[in-house]
Amino acid sequence: MVPYLMLDSHVPTTALAAAPLTAAEWQARAVAHLERAQQWTRPFRERRSRGEVHPVYDFLFQYYHYSGGRLEAWHPGPDEALEDSSAARERFTSPVYVAANGVIQRNASALAPAERDTLHRVLQLLRATRDRPAHFGCYGMHEWAMVYGGHDVRHAEIAPLRLPQAQVDAFVESRPVACSHFDAFRFFAPVAKPMNRVPLTWATRDDTVQPGCIHANMDLYRWAYTAMPWIGSDLLWSCFELAVALRVLDMQAGPYDLEARGFAPVRVETPAGRDEYQRRQRELSVSASVLRTRLIDAVGAIV
Repeated sequence: MVPYLMLDSHVPTTALAAAPLTAAEWQARAVAHLERAQQWTRPFRERRSRGEVHPVYDFLFQYYHYSGGRLEAWHPGPDEALEDSSAARERFTSPVYVAANGVIQRNASALAPAERDTLHRVLQLLRATRDRPAHFGCYGMHEWAMVYGGHDVRHAEIAPLRLPQAQVDAFVESRPVACSHFDAFRFFAPVAKPMNRVPLTWATRDDTVQPGCIHANMDLYRWAYTAMPWIGSDLLWSCFELAVALRVLDMQAGPYDLEARGFAPVRVETPAGRDEYQRRQRELSVSASVLRTRLIDAVGAIV
């Protein structure tokens, strides 16, 4: 076991906003966090043990590479400290946490240079995304472009197409395809990629990320867990919950039949469906804007 680091005057720590949390306070918050996280992690583990797949929710644990165990583990906010105790020392260990004068808090010097560089790049991307104009005209057509021409219908066995392939293809051909997120675009059917109005490449993938994009806003969860445990579990969880809501809209607007799973389609192939999609996209982008600002502040205080 790594010896517990005792804080001295040369070790930078985060600024504290209030009195340190007592053992009873932080333990209650840790239990509450574990319970809400397990509402998502337990079903995923159970499905995985049975070899089952959920076409909507498993994405949050497979595309986003953050384990259920890490999601379940509670960490205090960046401006919070804990009263020193044996229970706190056992759970919040060196080198990330340090103890001094009856208080346990984060040790900012524990960040390795590579980790600091990663967080600096995250901060740059978050700021650049925030400062770009938001666009709301994609109507979720990336999922349609992925299966254009019958290419790689990933959820075919558990979520078949709700329209004949010919109608899916006709819809893709009938409207502009305007995806701005490279990680969505790269799964397009090869013959659909030239249809995209925005030139996207791996080398320039960060240059087009904009705050109206549901995938860019879903990725706030990625940037939050990349910054863990420094930003704290409350902000991480808010980003996770937003990612859930965005993923649901993403798949409802796709060409898949998910009604047996309890998800009514957002029929973006109709004017009414496009109106609904854009309304919900805008609402979620407001929530994302708030979280992006919080992430910028939290990560900026670290690097």
